[in-house]
Amino acid sequence: MSGRFLGKQLTSFQIIIAGFLAVIAAGTLLLTLPAAAADGQGTPVEDALFTATSAVCVTGLVVRDTAVHWSGFGQAVILTLIQIGGLGIVSVTAMIAAASGRRISLLQRSMLQESLSAHQMGGVVKLTGFICKVALAAELAGALLMMPAFCSAFGAPGVWMAVFHSVSAFCNAGFDVMGGRTGEYSSLTYFSGNLWVVLPVCLLIVVGGIGFLTWEDIAEHKFRVRRYRMQTKVILSATALLILIPAAVFFLNDFSSLGLKERLCVSVFQAVTPRTAGFNAADMGELSSAGRAMTVVLMLIGGSPGSTAGGVKTTTIAVLAANASAVVRRRKSPRLFGRRIDEDTVRCASTLLILYLFLILTGAFVISTAEGLSFSTCLFETASAIGTVGLSLGITPSLGLVSRGILVGLMFFGRVGGLTLLYAAVGRSGAEAAQYPVGRISVG
Repeated sequence: MSGRFLGKQLTSFQIIIAGFLAVIAAGTLLLTLPAAAADGQGTPVEDALFTATSAVCVTGLVVRDTAVHWSGFGQAVILTLIQIGGLGIVSVTAMIAAASGRRISLLQRSMLQESLSAHQMGGVVKLTGFICKVALAAELAGALLMMPAFCSAFGAPGVWMAVFHSVSAFCNAGFDVMGGRTGEYSSLTYFSGNLWVVLPVCLLIVVGGIGFLTWEDIAEHKFRVRRYRMQTKVILSATALLILIPAAVFFLNDFSSLGLKERLCVSVFQAVTPRTAGFNAADMGELSSAGRAMTVVLMLIGGSPGSTAGGVKTTTIAVLAANASAVVRRRKSPRLFGRRIDEDTVRCASTLLILYLFLILTGAFVISTAEGLSFSTCLFETASAIGTVGLSLGITPSLGLVSRGILVGLMFFGRVGGLTLLYAAVGRSGAEAAQYPVGRISVG
C-alpha cells in the first residue's frame, strides 16, 4: 500500500519514517521554547533536536540532565514524545482516529501491520486497542507501585516522578528526573537496593520489551503454553536466558562492594535495563571489562519485535543461532520449537546483524577519531544509541556536533528499524526476471 506526497507515490515504509521525522521536528520546536527550560532562557536547537530524537526513539541518551535543565512543561513534552515513540507513531494515530469514530483506512491498516510487525493485516485495529489497554494498565500499575517509595523520599513531587519513570520504563526509554535531587545524570542509583523501585522498573521494561503480539498470544491462551505461537515461545525463552545469564555474569564480576541484597538487585537490574531501557542503578564507569562487554552485547540484541524496545531483536539472534546449529548438524534448514525457519527470514536476520555491527563500529571509529577518545568508550555509546538504550559512560554531553549527529542518526535508525529504512530507500522492487547461474564459493 502507498500514499501520495507532492505527486509521488509513497510506500508505507516511507510514510512511517516521515511520521517519526514530523514528531521529532515538532518536539524540537517545543523544546526550544523558553517555557521548556527551567531557567526560562530557551535551549539551543541542536540540544533540543538531540533530546527530541532521543525521546521519540525511546533511547535515553541526553546532553542536558532532564530534571535540572527542563521545566515541568519541558519534562511533559519529553514524556509525551516518549509515549508516542514507545507505542509507535502509526499506532497512536490509529488510536486517536478510532477514539474519534473515524474509519481506519486500508493504507493505515497496512502501516499498522508494518509498524507492529504483525503477521497479517486482519485484526490489526483490534490489536491497536489491546496495545492501548496494556500500556495504560502497565504504566498505571507501575506508577502506583513506585509512588510510596518516591513520595517517602521526595514528598509530593514523588507522584510526578513515579508517573514519569513508569512511562519511561514501559516504553524502554531510560529518561529519568532524578538529577535535581540525587545529582546530575544519577539515574536510579539512589534506589539501587529498593525493591519497590527496582522490581517495578524491571517488570515494566520486560512487559514493554517482549512485544504486544506476545502479550496478545498470552492473553488469548493464558497458561496453555503449547498453544502459543512459535514466535512467542522463542521470545519468552530468549528473554529468560538474557536475564538469567547476564545477571549471573554481573553478580560474579561486578558490584562486589555492595551488600548481598543490593548486589543481587543491581545485578538483575543491570541484566534487564540494557535491553533497551537505559536506566542504571550503578555507575557504568565502574563496570569491569567483562561487564561492559556483556552490556554492549545486550544493548545490541535489544527487545522483541512489535515492542517498545530497539536492537536487532531477540528473534533475530534466535534465528541466527538456530541457523548456526543447523549448519553444524548438517541440516537443510534451521528449526525452532518444532518449526522450520524459512530462508528469507534467515537472510533478513543476517542482513540486520551485519548492518548493525557495521554502523556501531563505523560510528565508534569516527567519534573516537573526532573526539580523541578510546574506541571502546565510543563503541559503548554507539551501541547504546543504535540499540535505543541510553546507557552512557558519561561522554555524550561533551561530544561535538558531528559526534552528536552520528548518535542522532543511530538512534533514529535503531527505533525506526533497519529493514524499514532499507525498504523505504529502495522503494518498490520489481520481480526478478531471471535467476543467475549458481556460483561456488568456499567459506570458513
